Amino acid sequence: MSTGPEFEVTWEQARQLAHKSAKPTTPINLSLSDAAGHVLAENVLALGDMPPFAASRIDGWAVSGAGPWKRVGDALAGHEFVESLAAGECVHIATGAVMPEGATASLKDEESQIDGEKVIAIDGAAGLLDEAGALPYFHDVRPSGYEAKTGEVLIPKGTKLTPAIVGVAAAGGHDQLTVFKKIVVDVLIFGDELLSSGPSRDGKVRDSLGPQLPLWIDYIGAELNQVTLVADTLEDHFAAISESKADLIVTTGGTAAGPVDHLHNAIVDAGGNFIIDAVLVRPGYHQLMAQIGNQHLIGLPGNPQSAVIGLLSLAVPFIAGANGQPLPELETRELSTDLKGPAREVRLALCSLESNVATPLEHLDSSMLRGFVKADGYAVLPPGGAESGQNVPWLKLP
Repeated sequence: MSTGPEFEVTWEQARQLAHKSAKPTTPINLSLSDAAGHVLAENVLALGDMPPFAASRIDGWAVSGAGPWKRVGDALAGHEFVESLAAGECVHIATGAVMPEGATASLKDEESQIDGEKVIAIDGAAGLLDEAGALPYFHDVRPSGYEAKTGEVLIPKGTKLTPAIVGVAAAGGHDQLTVFKKIVVDVLIFGDELLSSGPSRDGKVRDSLGPQLPLWIDYIGAELNQVTLVADTLEDHFAAISESKADLIVTTGGTAAGPVDHLHNAIVDAGGNFIIDAVLVRPGYHQLMAQIGNQHLIGLPGNPQSAVIGLLSLAVPFIAGANGQPLPELETRELSTDLKGPAREVRLALCSLESNVATPLEHLDSSMLRGFVKADGYAVLPPGGAESGQNVPWLKLP
């Protein structure tokens, strides 16, 4: 095994390597109710015109030609009481209802007045009437295919399905969607010094990564299998890695070369090959990535903030690749103050954001998590740091 400089890569190289290491998973078909949170493996097309018929966009009156208009019936959503109108006639209509044949416009309730059997345009609508007394053609009407035509791409491949986007698919006529199967993740927590409940005590510290990593795994688009606390022995490390059937193993701690850091040797003993063994970023230098057969392993540092940075640096690009998505692009933000950085590593500094200006927070040490309470993301500083007013890459937090 080697952990030399040949495995030490820049932060951007690490993101690219993690993304390229993933192969898109097998597409599967899921019902709309199960598809949220997955990524589309195929374009979603409109299965019919949207809307399929000319529909009123307001509650009011479907009118034909010039007014005043004689009321001859109703047209409610889902119910067509009047199929056609002659010039000078109107029907009371609900939002989304089919416009009767011959209807030329819709008139809002609040911009109309009833005078006996006649309906008259008032207020804003009165100012839109032409010389003959007619509203503009299809005023307040959604024409057939107004939103989309049959066969049009509604949602492109690679889109993560939010509840609202699932609604778009339903409106397009779909009952099922073809998505990338989520990769399955096992989380292994290394550290005999960790407590799983209560405050830190007796020379041990409370584990803060075990509770949050399942939430991160779900957020970044993967499926958690289990979280396991593993003893600090080579035998236990090897057993936990070898017994995992997950697509991706995420570990915490043991990524350096301390007296109880057994991860490197366990990976080698399991037949693994290192892809990354250190990343030129602070915090988070000691993060790694390896391939073991068909599985991948991402090793996060034990320091809490370093672990989060490792997760964002390696796991997010890897899962994007597995979901058939491109490497996530970074936006930029302006710094509010000068920030120093190490001579050769990128520095990620927790910042709050106001009017697109990033301001560094307190509690930035790699062992601290308190800064996340007010943080909106990380300012990505080049080696040596950045000056006030400089635009730098921005790594957004959920």
